[in-house]
Amino acid sequence: MSVAAQHEHPPKADTAATLTRFRALFDDNFAYVWHSLARLGVAERDLEDVAHEVFLAVHAKLDQYDVARPLRPWLFAFAAGSAADYRRLARHRMDLVADHADAPSDAATGDDVLALRERHALVDAALAEVDDEKRAVLILHELDECPIPEVAVALGIPEGTAYSRLRVGREQFGAAVRRIQKRKERL
Repeated sequence: MSVAAQHEHPPKADTAATLTRFRALFDDNFAYVWHSLARLGVAERDLEDVAHEVFLAVHAKLDQYDVARPLRPWLFAFAAGSAADYRRLARHRMDLVADHADAPSDAATGDDVLALRERHALVDAALAEVDDEKRAVLILHELDECPIPEVAVALGIPEGTAYSRLRVGREQFGAAVRRIQKRKERL
């Protein structure tokens, strides 16, 4: 659109306000969505693209967001859906766990950094073995510390179903951790 055309038809005030609101939401929550996608099994090489897909979906539904509800569980629902779509693609089936550990602090020793990376890798590998629906509840509740009623609303499931998925997800996660640790002991 030319500069002259922009002056003839300036953006509507509500459109400008929506864009400003969306930009703030994007800036404040991109890292959260990125880390959520990583925990949901999106390969590191694809995180940026999938995160942008999440925000395109968020932008399309921004007018449906209930400001009385917490924002992050709502965003997580978009991330969970995008991650599930991503994992359904055959080209991604073999590369679910990526090295996306947080950068170590300058004060951390080499042993501390190694232990942290090993814990991250164990959690990521165990999460990759949890069923998608249960993984979403587990991450949102246990890692993001979201109350189960909010998890249920964000994921569009009954509260009882959320509690059930959390229980089974914890069981699957614990079993996966034990399997992974036994495999490491045999090496």
